Amino acid sequence: MSPWKGKCVLVTGGGSGLGRAMAQRFAAEGAAAVVLGRREEPLRETVRLIEEAGGRAHAVSCDVRAPEQVESAIAYAVEREGRLDVLVNNAAGNFICPSERLSPNGFKAVVDIVLSGGFNCARFAFEHLQRTGGSILNIVATYAWLAEPGVVHSAAAKAGLLAMTRTLAAEWGPFGIRVNAIAPGPVHTEGTDKNLWLAPELESTVVGSVPLGRMGRPRDVADAALWLSGAEASWVTGTCLTVDGGQWLSAGVYNFRAAYEKFAGGDADGEAKRDA
Repeated sequence: MSPWKGKCVLVTGGGSGLGRAMAQRFAAEGAAAVVLGRREEPLRETVRLIEEAGGRAHAVSCDVRAPEQVESAIAYAVEREGRLDVLVNNAAGNFICPSERLSPNGFKAVVDIVLSGGFNCARFAFEHLQRTGGSILNIVATYAWLAEPGVVHSAAAKAGLLAMTRTLAAEWGPFGIRVNAIAPGPVHTEGTDKNLWLAPELESTVVGSVPLGRMGRPRDVADAALWLSGAEASWVTGTCLTVDGGQWLSAGVYNFRAAYEKFAGGDADGEAKRDA
């Protein structure tokens, strides 16, 4: 029997992209996947795909920036499944925008989703994860510690989430809760294709910086999430697993500036785009 049978995994931003891929991967191993996001239609699609494959899933409409909504969503997941074993903080907002054009509202929107939303989910999941000896997995990015023009809002938010990963790992370890992070590299998803890989020239520049010579796939990240959240990694906490084909090793070798200045398409003043 799969060790995931009967367990419950909550994935924020679970309506598409990496969130959907991770929810599907956990469900394929026998866990019940609870997907959170603001848009009901993609969440229902994730549930449909999981159920058609023989898995269990629930969808909860929730804005992770709103603490009361997060508390209710987590309570719903526990009520339906009787427990919570893993929280995946994946909800994010991102778009390419030169910093000198980025409005305070655009910056705040991304930080609120990624960092404040990540804390809200961790805070209200704590008591349930304590009971099961569960874990938290935060999805960050390599530019949280490197540098990449055009994503100062996301870089700041992800860096904060990475710092929170380490702090909570130290603070909540005595409660039996592990807290780790994954930093995916460039991955093809519905959201990134729309907001980041805006032209073939940009993608070829990115692939040229990856030692393993290709863009990532959602399954690459989902497999890593399954391992890092499972019993095989039971003595791993406070770490960040980079899943990027080695791209971070060549950081600074390629020049992203010309690409983002040509293809930047973010809404500098508006609501952050979300892959959720």
